[in-house]
Amino acid sequence: MGQFANDLARISRALVRRAAPSQSGLFSGLNPSKYNASDPMPLWVIQVALIIALTQLLGLILGRIRQPRVIAEVIGGVFLGPTILGRIPGFTAAIFPDASIPLLSLTSTIGLVIFLFLVGLEIDVRIIRRNIKASIAISAAGLIVPLGLGAALGVGIYRQFVNPTVNFGYFVLFSAVAVGITAFPVLCRILTETKLLDTTVGVVTLSAGVGNDVVGWILLALIVALVNAGNGITALYVLLTSVGFVLFMLYPVRWAYKWLAIRSGCLETGQPSKTMMTLTLLIVFVAAFFTDVIGVHPIFGGFLAGLIIPHENGYAITVVEKLEDLVSIIFLPLYFTLSGLRTNLGLLNNGVTWGWTILLCTVSFLAKSVPCFTTAKLFGFNLRESAAIGALMSCKGLVELIVLNVGFQAGILDTRTFSMFVVHAIILTCMTTPLTLWVYPPKYRTLHGVASDKSGSGADESALAKRFSENEVKTKFAVILDKMEQLPAAMTLTQLLQSPAVMSSTSSRVSTVSDDQKAPDDTAMPTLPTAVAAPSNTRITIDVLRLIELTDRTSAVLKSHAAESIIHTDPVVSIFRTFGYLSRIFVSAALNVVSHDEFSSAIATHARECESQLVIVPWCRGGGTVDEGTTTSAHNPFDGIFSKAAGRDQTSSVVYSNFIRKVFSDTPTDVALFVDRGIPSFNASLPQTANQHLFLPFFGGPDDRLSLSFVVQLCANPTVTATVVRMKKTASDELSPVNTIEEEKAAAAVSAMHNSLTFADTVYGHGNTTTRLESETADTLLWDRYASSTDTHSPAITSALGRIDFSYQSSSKPLHAVLDKAASEVLRVSGRTLVVVVGRSRRLATESHQAELRQIVGERGLIGGSDSVPRTLGDVGAALVASGTNASILVMQACL
Repeated sequence: MGQFANDLARISRALVRRAAPSQSGLFSGLNPSKYNASDPMPLWVIQVALIIALTQLLGLILGRIRQPRVIAEVIGGVFLGPTILGRIPGFTAAIFPDASIPLLSLTSTIGLVIFLFLVGLEIDVRIIRRNIKASIAISAAGLIVPLGLGAALGVGIYRQFVNPTVNFGYFVLFSAVAVGITAFPVLCRILTETKLLDTTVGVVTLSAGVGNDVVGWILLALIVALVNAGNGITALYVLLTSVGFVLFMLYPVRWAYKWLAIRSGCLETGQPSKTMMTLTLLIVFVAAFFTDVIGVHPIFGGFLAGLIIPHENGYAITVVEKLEDLVSIIFLPLYFTLSGLRTNLGLLNNGVTWGWTILLCTVSFLAKSVPCFTTAKLFGFNLRESAAIGALMSCKGLVELIVLNVGFQAGILDTRTFSMFVVHAIILTCMTTPLTLWVYPPKYRTLHGVASDKSGSGADESALAKRFSENEVKTKFAVILDKMEQLPAAMTLTQLLQSPAVMSSTSSRVSTVSDDQKAPDDTAMPTLPTAVAAPSNTRITIDVLRLIELTDRTSAVLKSHAAESIIHTDPVVSIFRTFGYLSRIFVSAALNVVSHDEFSSAIATHARECESQLVIVPWCRGGGTVDEGTTTSAHNPFDGIFSKAAGRDQTSSVVYSNFIRKVFSDTPTDVALFVDRGIPSFNASLPQTANQHLFLPFFGGPDDRLSLSFVVQLCANPTVTATVVRMKKTASDELSPVNTIEEEKAAAAVSAMHNSLTFADTVYGHGNTTTRLESETADTLLWDRYASSTDTHSPAITSALGRIDFSYQSSSKPLHAVLDKAASEVLRVSGRTLVVVVGRSRRLATESHQAELRQIVGERGLIGGSDSVPRTLGDVGAALVASGTNASILVMQACL
């Protein structure tokens, strides 16, 4: 009987011996830390809680240096084992008594079976088809040579450390597998986290890793079968039965499962029903039971079950999402912590033992990296690419640890040799990520085929700034979407970019740009009539960047692997494509799966590659409509920051505002943040000639100049009108000035500390006299160009300016004046959408409004937000939010 079945039998016998339910508790003198075979639950919970807490803490620490979570789980076990905490008298007997280990082992094995099922789901044989010749050659080189050197090393370790009662051939074969195997699941995560998955190096390594991993599992199954078999005939029976079961699972069972998924409609929708999930779990455990009782480890049954699940329409990803959290948070840490509990580094107590351990690490690394490096070089990869492939293929990780545990349970390894192999696995896994980044940094990488229809332009920030001046009509936009809730905000703003005349033109031909095709020439584009504000040959194009957060979850890794197919079925992208089609706007899409900390860098890269003139970041929480004549509106993302009311969500607003500030800081082109407050209720009596109204308080500076130019462009749409007021601040003694030289220096110091210690910000001071004079001159020239009736413009610009009301206003409290004007605009355009357009003015601002903003916050009895919101929206935008202005806000920052 197998290990899994033995553990299950022992637990069952212990529970059967229980005479009657125990009614004792803490009040009756129960000690929950004392193991009771008839009621093992209390101690099991203590063990699980301790393991999870320690591994999560270590995971946070080691994650900062980009180490896989499995390292934290194993090191956590080493801490809890005889190496460290086990040396405390009574610790092991109290927390991990020998009698409790079978229950812990049983639950961890159940989790391991499901995890191997998820590993099987990750393996997609279609990956091997990419660069198939190089992948097969590298996989063979990374398997044959390590197997030979591992076997040779096993001979020496056997003679030095292993008891002669252990079969020599089994140990040598096991050593060969331990050295030759590559940890495919950890390799997937490393490739994704280091952004190598979409490079040629990543594709080839992943393909080679698939073949290496499958062969390694076959060899491990062979070892287990040989060890569990009493004689050669029995071993032959086990092997033949295993082969037959593999064929049975991969063909009849796989075909039947796919047929049921199709007939039930689950495969078409990509959403397994409750019945299909029940069937899936039954297949997993039945397969694990069968491989266990025939003399092979139960994990092989779980792995085979994962191979039969179809990947079409994201079906496999959805299955993973339903199972992964319970496995990765609870069950898997238990298994690898048990590995640590079996590890006793105190037994590595002499130079000979450490010498063999170092030799094991060296041989294992060189046996994998050198042959893979050489093979990659022969197939035309350059020096850095070949070195990266060699470093990646030497990764061990959790597959190695599973192999070691199988060997320990089978009696092939004792505690000393088990500890040696565990140390070797930890060292090689920890080396993989930093070594790969060192030999193959991002600037040397070549994309193999990302989920996008763009290629890098190589333009730097200065070139982009020169190419797209603030007065130019913008035609190339990048829209950032990472949540479904952002779609209404993105649609509300982008629908203003195209004139309705185009939508009503019957002569226009529509072509929505997809991810695998582009319009080959101008004939595929719609013909824009002369009513459009932009020149007749202007094409509005939107490059959507769909961001998906990369987490520790297996489903996130699968999504990164399947990005090229997900982009065609992703609901967010599909909805926005349809909107672009109906609005006669050309939409292309890219999908990127990265960690949340790298969202801003992904946006910056996307802006460079697409040569975007303006990056639009929508921000909307909740839904709803603005009721006519009332102040009820959709929930503002910043309401929670300023609110005293309990229950308001402040955390999400603060976290997202930090992300927005990093986008403002890192993006090498103009950026617009659209804070959506919802849409007005429909009014049939409202004239359809003007549905949107813009209000721009113009203070001056590069951001305000960008805002003014963009407002003029939007007003080319006949349904858009605007009010633009040039604000001038007059002298007053009521507000103490805050922009003295001393306070500017103090503010700059605080900003620099804030930027270096916490989150990014874009504050560059007020500039010198020359730059301020140049900026003021540019303000006047641009204002006169649009507000003066003497300047001549194209018919498109003239039509746009006819829908804009220009005026001047002076005030000692300009923010109060802006708020009053915005309130009057809300009443004047009741029933229509009002968007207040403001410059962020966090750099080269004409003047500071910090003192007046603090006064506004104090007047309204608000708390918080006095730092986070102005850093995100600027002083004018923060005043609008603090006052509760019932309008959407468009915050713009120009690229300098």
